[in-house]
Amino acid sequence: MFEYEYPRAALAVDCVVFGLDETDLKVLLIQRKLAPFQHAWALPGGFVRLDEELDAAARRELEEEAGVSDVYLEQLYTVGTLGRDPRERVVTVAYYALAKLSDHRIRAATDAMGVGWFSLDDLPKLAFDHREIVEHAVLRLRGKVRYAPIGFELLPPRFSLTQLQKLYEMVLGTGLDKRNFRKKMLAMDLLVETDEVEQGVRHRAARLYRFDRRKYDRLTKQGFEFAM
Repeated sequence: MFEYEYPRAALAVDCVVFGLDETDLKVLLIQRKLAPFQHAWALPGGFVRLDEELDAAARRELEEEAGVSDVYLEQLYTVGTLGRDPRERVVTVAYYALAKLSDHRIRAATDAMGVGWFSLDDLPKLAFDHREIVEHAVLRLRGKVRYAPIGFELLPPRFSLTQLQKLYEMVLGTGLDKRNFRKKMLAMDLLVETDEVEQGVRHRAARLYRFDRRKYDRLTKQGFEFAM
């Protein structure tokens, strides 16, 4: 067996999972069962196995710690700050994911004693340097909505234009002009108008739309410029 002359850093993955409800953009957190930072809230993640690809490790940790699977997952950046983990030298590869809250029955497992969705505007104190990783993921998401569609991963199969605009406003952290937003979104030829309307609402029921999956996938690969 080959022996290295120098000690090696441990390799980990951490995942920022964004979800959307009617009022907030949320982040999935787990409550740690073990030291260090026992009982503190943290991002789901863990160490990469020697026979495991990075993406596979991220998906495994999400499934094991929070019961989340089959989500859009993208590598974010690598964090190797000295002292970020009190146990040893740990380099982590951060990911971010997009998930519909209604599609996942989250559950705590393995070394997590709790799991929950937290509003991005009201996160608890996080273990390690996970707050900084979340902030980095938010910046990436805000940049991404300007050149790639993200609604398919966060919205229900049928949605109103108001719901779509609210998604963009929550991600960008700012209000958008209703008329201008709808004009630009409809001009992209990405939405398909259905014969359905909102149900159980007090206001006038709005028409519901769906994404054209073929065009959505094409725009995801090709990109576009969505300047508001």
